[in-house]
Amino acid sequence: MAGPRNRHANDDLPKAKISRESVGEMLYIFKYLKPYRLKFFLGLVFIALSALSTMVFPFLIGKMIDSVAPGQRPAGLEQVVQNPLNNILDPSGWSVNFILILLFVQLSVQMLFSFMRIYLLTEVGEKSLADMRVDVFGKLLLMPMQFFSERRVGELSSRISSDLGQIQDMLSFTLAEFMRGIITLIVGLCLIFFISAKLAAVMLGIVPVVAIVAVVFGGRIRKMSRKAQDQLADSGTIVQEAFQGIGVVKSFTNEGFEMSRYNTSIRAVVRTAIQNARFRGAFVSLLIFSVFGAIAVVVWYGAGLIGTGELKPGDLFAFVVFSAFVGGTFAGFADMFSQLQKTIGATQRVREILREKGESIELGWKMEDGSGKNTDAMLQTSSSPLPTFPKLSGSVQFQDIHFSYPSRSEVPVLKGLSLSADAGKQVAIVGPSGAGKSTIAALLLRFYNPSSGTILFDGKPADEYDLHFLRTQMALVPQDVILFGGSIFDNIRYGNPLASKEEVEEAATKANAHVFIEKFPEGYQTVVGERGVQLSGGQRQRVAIARAILKNPSILILDEATSSLDSESETLVQEALESLMKNRTSFVIAHRLSTIRNADQILVLDHGIVSESGTHEQLMKQENGLYRKLTELQFEGYEKVG
Repeated sequence: MAGPRNRHANDDLPKAKISRESVGEMLYIFKYLKPYRLKFFLGLVFIALSALSTMVFPFLIGKMIDSVAPGQRPAGLEQVVQNPLNNILDPSGWSVNFILILLFVQLSVQMLFSFMRIYLLTEVGEKSLADMRVDVFGKLLLMPMQFFSERRVGELSSRISSDLGQIQDMLSFTLAEFMRGIITLIVGLCLIFFISAKLAAVMLGIVPVVAIVAVVFGGRIRKMSRKAQDQLADSGTIVQEAFQGIGVVKSFTNEGFEMSRYNTSIRAVVRTAIQNARFRGAFVSLLIFSVFGAIAVVVWYGAGLIGTGELKPGDLFAFVVFSAFVGGTFAGFADMFSQLQKTIGATQRVREILREKGESIELGWKMEDGSGKNTDAMLQTSSSPLPTFPKLSGSVQFQDIHFSYPSRSEVPVLKGLSLSADAGKQVAIVGPSGAGKSTIAALLLRFYNPSSGTILFDGKPADEYDLHFLRTQMALVPQDVILFGGSIFDNIRYGNPLASKEEVEEAATKANAHVFIEKFPEGYQTVVGERGVQLSGGQRQRVAIARAILKNPSILILDEATSSLDSESETLVQEALESLMKNRTSFVIAHRLSTIRNADQILVLDHGIVSESGTHEQLMKQENGLYRKLTELQFEGYEKVG
């Protein structure tokens, strides 16, 4: 039986070996059931009651058959009504009508038990997994940049979707079915032995064989189905690539080549599907033969027992039904075992994330003027006072900074770099590609920590500040602006989620964005699309600047914010940046050197150190200087383009 949602996606999840350690890992997830333990326990109770009530049905059907069998003299309905207790205690005296009433009572009770177990376990599973999803997502958000540089986004998304979905299936579905199976197996075996030990011995010699056949063929069929799905996915990839690159396909006249590729892929799907059909056909045929053959043998042997008076016809019917329950449970355990292996694997991968050491960030903080931010008010349960920090003036110093990226620690990027930026000044950082310009921005934001050396903010080491507070005092406007898929209003207010509509519009005006926003039919509620694709590069840049203005940072970092814009957009963005940089310490990583001529200080990076520093005029006077050389090369390039 297929599980609930995510089952097809979970079919491809890797399985883990079952051991004491791995089972211990899986039990960790029960910690999330603690807030809902009462409902979870009630759900388990209703599972047991549901399983037990199911087993009553064959018993009552058997008694109904016995009540009309030759030689039986059941009481009439009027006697049942007159003497209810005596007749209920003596099943041999039940009438067919009375048994019918009991059957509907049993079905009604079973319906209630089934509803309650599904409802309670689903509620517990949904709520506990929601808590786990929030914890995993929160943990991922607190991971340092090194963590994300070493993993793919798809892998991390899979942890929240597929892995947690597998765990949810276990709590809401697999666990319930496993418990039902155990109860059904125990009660069913007890009942068939109670009805007839001889017949039970015959059945136990047949049912395991049928169950083994089902397990072997079922596993092979699942593997081939997954293979067919993978091949079909490959075919879909060919279609996607061909349509995405249709211009290339047509320009190289490779329509025939793409058709051949797709045809080959589809034919492979067909071959696998036909092969799978052979196995399914053989499996179904063999299963029908085995099941009905087993029933025939059991009924044949039971008929002999009826002939000798050792068994009643109704007991034989009940025995056959109970045997079917037991056999179906045996076959179902194989799939449950497979799901258990996948759940253990999923739990191990989720636990790996939860064990990772994240960035040390306070949930809340406040500044000396009383303002501040509580980023997680719902989870803030501590009664201790929030840490207090003064608003930064913006003074920054790098003292003998050495740094290598963790993924390539053998390659030094910064080699004893030192620099100083006074509060409110504009510092431009230039240099050839690979000199370490963007690394300075990453260290300022503390995406990474230096290998050695000290970074000071307002004369105080960076690690003495709360990391979250420090980042709230800075704003980054990158070259490749990332906008979220909501409205323009939402993207601007991302800089300050508590800002009013008037504050958002004021920030957009300062960023030279208000005019183009108002021209859209939906104004600020215009949806920007995934990553902001509905806006031009200049428009995205100005929305990002408005977002930074709304944040009101003490330190501004501009990472080649105008390098990919046309002249008109660059002018508008440059005007917006000048408005943003007023009275703020600004680090401008520049590609177009013409945009930083008015900087208070220009630092020239070369091979991880500051090779030159000064104003534009001072640096241009150095005849063999790197800055002058870079400026002249760009000027010559502009002349050639012109």
